[in-house]
Amino acid sequence: MAAQMTDAHRRFLQVLMSHGIVEGSEARKLHKHCCEVHNVYYAHDKLADFISTINRHLQPLFMQIRKGMSEDDGRAHYALVNLAETEITKMASDYTENELELFRKTMDLIILSENGFASSTDILNLADQLKTKKMKKKEAEQVLKVFVEDKWLSERNGEFTLHTRCIIEMEQYILSNYQDVARKCNICHSLAIQSQVCESCGIGMHLPCIRKYFRAQTEPRCPQCNDFWTCDIP
Repeated sequence: MAAQMTDAHRRFLQVLMSHGIVEGSEARKLHKHCCEVHNVYYAHDKLADFISTINRHLQPLFMQIRKGMSEDDGRAHYALVNLAETEITKMASDYTENELELFRKTMDLIILSENGFASSTDILNLADQLKTKKMKKKEAEQVLKVFVEDKWLSERNGEFTLHTRCIIEMEQYILSNYQDVARKCNICHSLAIQSQVCESCGIGMHLPCIRKYFRAQTEPRCPQCNDFWTCDIP
């Protein structure tokens, strides 16, 4: 018999809805806390089962809790995803048309780049080229700040990339709309934005996956074609 939704499951879901995304260790703590508060059976290795129960009840609502990986450090994250909406309708209630256009253009720069990043200079240069309504650079800077706060973008030293939340939520959209350039990691099989690519066969791998994979190898060879891995191992 399928497990029933309890108040522990509901509390977990409410917290996730308010945060949008939680890191794996926080999700495990939250799982324990919810079970203890509501006097529900808890086992430290049953988080996946606990989330599966929530997902079964979310299915008719076209929503799902999905697990993804941070491209920076390889840590697991959990995000609540709306399966019934595209990325545009998902964001449309929060942003204006020209803000959405700036986001799409920023996404283009990031996905089409070699390293999965776009500089603030390149993004701000797009602000006065928007078709919907041009933005002043100061205004665009503020919008970028909001995208970071809302966990659609991450920023590091003036360079922007897609936040883990964005990658989890928009994986299918990106794979469908950037078919020529978007690739999945050869190791973990999820979307890879920040990645290295084999010069011989063209497969890509996340940097954390590369670190983990080559740690166990005597010499760095591509897992697909076995040619020598020419990129610097992070």
